[in-house]
Formats: sequence, structure tokens, C-alpha cells
Amino acid sequence: MSSFTPAPRSRARRKPDRAAYDEEAVFAILDAGLLCHVGYVIDGQPFVTPTTYWREGRKLYWHGSAASRMIKAQAGGLPVCVTVSHIDGLVLARSGIAHSMNYRSVMAFGRARLIEGVAARRAAMEAFIDRLYPGRSAELRPATDNEILQIGLVEMTIEEASAKQRDGGVNRTPADEDWTAWSGVIPIETLIGAPMADAQQSAGAAPSPSLGLYEPGARLDTVLTAAAGAYCGLPVST
Repeated sequence: MSSFTPAPRSRARRKPDRAAYDEEAVFAILDAGLLCHVGYVIDGQPFVTPTTYWREGRKLYWHGSAASRMIKAQAGGLPVCVTVSHIDGLVLARSGIAHSMNYRSVMAFGRARLIEGVAARRAAMEAFIDRLYPGRSAELRPATDNEILQIGLVEMTIEEASAKQRDGGVNRTPADEDWTAWSGVIPIETLIGAPMADAQQSAGAAPSPSLGLYEPGARLDTVLTAAAGAYCGLPVST
């Protein structure tokens, strides 16, 4: 895989040894996530909006209400910064200043572009469903054109990106040795729970194979990574 070229806005300055710019590192963190935060500026006022997303190659996609401020602002090539982060553990040291976290994160820069037209929006929404639940879009009631028009879908080509992560233990100094406060790492995981059926679910309906990755007790980031591997991508237009 190739790499993103570090530039002033994407180069890690603090703890640069924890940073990576290759596609493998960046894509692995993106594909293991579900929620991103999109930063942008409207009339000098910064905003950060959380939303779900997915990745195809060097492109990121996210959605929102077609009437939302975010979607309207990003329709015309607005510069945006997208971040994704995972917390993997709390690192407790013997001094407050040495406390830390184990984490994985990505910061990506590009310009937002609104996906236009009912057919293109429909294809993108079906792709989003299949990215999370491989094959599920074929099982669902097709959205009406009016429903599709109420959704805004945004595409961003990643121009610059950096990954940063920490995966380690406690940092100690000689001054800590005489203190008896407990130190160590508290791991953090987000796990899949048991499915809870809709109270008005049709009789006899059961989770389909499209949900097979979502086994109770499985790690969410592992499931999302596997779903990304099974995903075939947006259909190629002809």
C-alpha cells in the first residue's frame, strides 16, 4: 500500500513516534470504526458534527438529513477535517501527570461533495447498509424516492491523513518508586450484545445471515473490520 504525504496540517508534532501515514495503518483504524466527527467552518464559526461513516478506497462517506446545516454547508466542496478514535484502555500511573490512555485515532482532511440524484443516493445508502451488514440491503423494503430525497450523502476524497496510537503500559520515573498507589492498565472494549427483537416483529422472523458477524460477545471493532472485508463497494456506474 502507498502512504499519505505528511503536510503541516496532518503531521504529528506531539509524540511523532506514535504516528503513521501509510494506508494500511490509516485504513485499519477507519474500518474498525462506526462514528466519526466532521469538523468544518461556516461564516467563521467552527462546528463539529458526529455521524456514522464508511470508507471506499481513499474516499469517506457520511450522511445526514438533507435539511441539516452540515449537509447544506458541505454541498459545495467545503474543506472538512474528519476524525475517528477508539479507546482501548485507561493507563493509571503513580502520578496524575503520567496517567494516559491506549487509543487508536485517525485525522483526515479533504473537501466534502454532496452526492446528487436519487439513483446515486439510493446506491450510496444501500452500500452503507451492506458495509455494516453484508447483504442486508437485498432483504429490506426499498426506500421511496421521497425518502431518498430527505437524505443527504457526502463524499470526501482523503487528501491528507495521519494515524496515531498508543498501546503500552505505565510510564514510571524513580520518583514513583516510594508511592504505593496502584498503577496499571484497565482495558476497554465495546462488545456486541444479544439481539432484542422489535415488539411488532413479524411472527417467525429471525436474524438473517447478513447479521452473522454480530455474535453476542464479539468486539465491535473486530466485527466492523470483518464487515469491511466482506463489503463489495458501491456499484460501478455505466
